[in-house]
Formats: sequence, C-alpha cells, structure tokens
Amino acid sequence: MLNKLEIGVIGLGKFGFFVAQRLMELGHQVVGLDGNPDNVRRAQEALTQVYQGDATDKKVLEQLGFAEFNNVVVSVGSAMEASILICLHLKEIGVEKVWIKAISWEHEKVLRKIGADEVFFPERFGAHQVALQLTNPGLIEYMQFGQGVLMQKLTVDEWAGKALRDLDLTKKFRAQVVAVRKAGSPENDFTYLPSADDVLNKGDELVVIVQEEMLEKLKP
Repeated sequence: MLNKLEIGVIGLGKFGFFVAQRLMELGHQVVGLDGNPDNVRRAQEALTQVYQGDATDKKVLEQLGFAEFNNVVVSVGSAMEASILICLHLKEIGVEKVWIKAISWEHEKVLRKIGADEVFFPERFGAHQVALQLTNPGLIEYMQFGQGVLMQKLTVDEWAGKALRDLDLTKKFRAQVVAVRKAGSPENDFTYLPSADDVLNKGDELVVIVQEEMLEKLKP
C-alpha cells in the first residue's frame, strides 16, 4: 500500500462500523467516535482507537484530534440535525474531506451547502446494485465515477480465436477488458490488464468496463 491513512469515523452503528472495519482490513488506521456505549464496546477491538462522546459538540471533536484527519466519515443514522451539525463543525475545524450519509434529497442539499465533500445513500446504492445485478447476469459493479458505467463479466464464445487487438472493443463498443480468466482455470485466477495480443479461447472469462447502453451489443 502506498499511503496508509488515518481516518475518523463518526457513528459506529451497522453501516459506520462496517465501513470502519473494511478500512482497517485495507490497512488504514481508523479512529471511531460514537455516543452509544454498546457501539463503542463492539468496535474497541476492531479499530485503532474508539471514543465515546457527543460528536455534535465541537469541543469534543477538537479534543479528540479530528481536526488532524484529512478524511472523516459520518454515519449517524436518521439523526438529520446531528449530521448537519457534525458536518458543519468538521469543516470549521479544518477537516479536508467529509464523507457523510444522507437520508433524503433535502438532507443532501443542506449537507452540500455547508461543505460536505461526498454525500452517499447506502440504501439507494444497494437497491440500484441489486436491480442491476438481477437484470444483468455477470454484473460485478455499477461504477459511480461515470454515468451508467458497469464492470461486467462476460464468457467468450464468438470471439474465440481472436486477439483483443483484433476485436478493438474500445473503438467499437467503448469497452475495455481489464482482466481475463482462461477457461478451466481456478475461479479467481485472473490475469489483470491483459496484453492486446492475447488470443481468446472459448469459455474464457472477461472482466470488462463498459457503458450500460453498449452492454447488449457485446456478443463475446
């Protein structure tokens, strides 16, 4: 890992705790804050440091050193007023990037107006993922950095015997192959960023980044 980050997570309920736990698994240091003693106890052995306190109190955030974090994630459930106040305080004490959970479009508007850098709706994103995976077998991920960009798994049939260079997928379908698993290989034995000269065989599995409207035109 090139950069080991120290990240603050405020709100250690289900979503906040899972985010914090995953950040730890990725090798980062995570400092958690929650007012619920049960949430604090659950997180103590999983995170770098955990505090019990009121995150809506600006002095608490300052005393616990949250001003020193470049990134702070805020997930305080349905407490709209609390999340707005926490976001305001974090920006005032100099946190560079605040990632915060919203519960409505109106909530998102307010958060952005007071300086939230990234606003997310876990339930909405999860529902969108399920719907897409249900209707697009092989979908790995709906990618948020572009409009309708998918990461899709495809199995080679008609493309057998051709090299990636010959297929010219980027020009024809605005698609890019990022990984290949040869037919008969172990399930997770992918070759990433394959050579354009690699020849495909029937049954090979491709991981492709493609715009959603082009997906049905791909006939591997």
